[in-house]
Amino acid sequence: METKTAKLLDGKALAAKIQQELSVAITQLQPKIGRPPGLAVLMVGDNPASAAYVRNKEKACAKVGIASFGKHFPTQTTLEELEEVIAALNHDERVDGILVQLPLPNHLDAVTLLHQIDPDKDADGLHPVNLGRLVRGENGLRSCTPAGVMRLLQEYDISLQGKQAVVVGRSILVGKPMALMLLEADATVTIAHSRSHDLKTITQNADILIAAVGRPGLISADMVKPSAVVVDVGMNRVTDANGKSRLIGDVDFESTADVAGFITPVPGGVGPMTVAILLENTFASYSKAAKEERE
Repeated sequence: METKTAKLLDGKALAAKIQQELSVAITQLQPKIGRPPGLAVLMVGDNPASAAYVRNKEKACAKVGIASFGKHFPTQTTLEELEEVIAALNHDERVDGILVQLPLPNHLDAVTLLHQIDPDKDADGLHPVNLGRLVRGENGLRSCTPAGVMRLLQEYDISLQGKQAVVVGRSILVGKPMALMLLEADATVTIAHSRSHDLKTITQNADILIAAVGRPGLISADMVKPSAVVVDVGMNRVTDANGKSRLIGDVDFESTADVAGFITPVPGGVGPMTVAILLENTFASYSKAAKEERE
């Protein structure tokens, strides 16, 4: 019997398309506003993975014409110092988006810092005001990774209305906002997590399965309904016996690709979409601020 191979949901290609559209929109709007959009990414300490993510974000900004106001702070920076920096950025008219790169060193409380960001400059969509707007179905900046997943599903004309969607993971970064966005699109949503009993039975019912736990290979082929849409949000760096490291997701890609109808690769699936939505959020704040100035 011939095995069926899933169609790839190519986040890299869609992210490039979004960046191209943003580049054109910024070129058109900038002469009217008199400045480019601005994004400030704040990074504390020297986590190598975070440093790579920040470089990626700044490179993507440069590509579309967004100015970077990033700041890199030593590990021992205090909460008060960072609060002062955020307050200054909130009032800086050149800055449309502010993002605190997580994780932070242990002595710093991420939630306290997120609360300091002006909700209209919250490029990551994680401020309680923006999460509240999502719960209420109001306009607001959306959390980048789940919003990126929604855009990817939309690009491939994957209908969500009335479908059974299962989100594995309940973090405030991905799992919870993801479930709310799927609900907003009229899917029937189940949230599963590390303490769910009989995860396999839950996931086998999913027409749309989103894995966002951070456990390599957690989802195996026998947990997936034939022809389901499988979205892998996991980004796990693993090292093989020869000491070579590579990125893998929460889904066992090789075996699952023979069962699923659609699947995202890791890397090249959700990751590039997260950055594309971050740029879009920054542009949305920029054009909103410009409109308010004109009025």
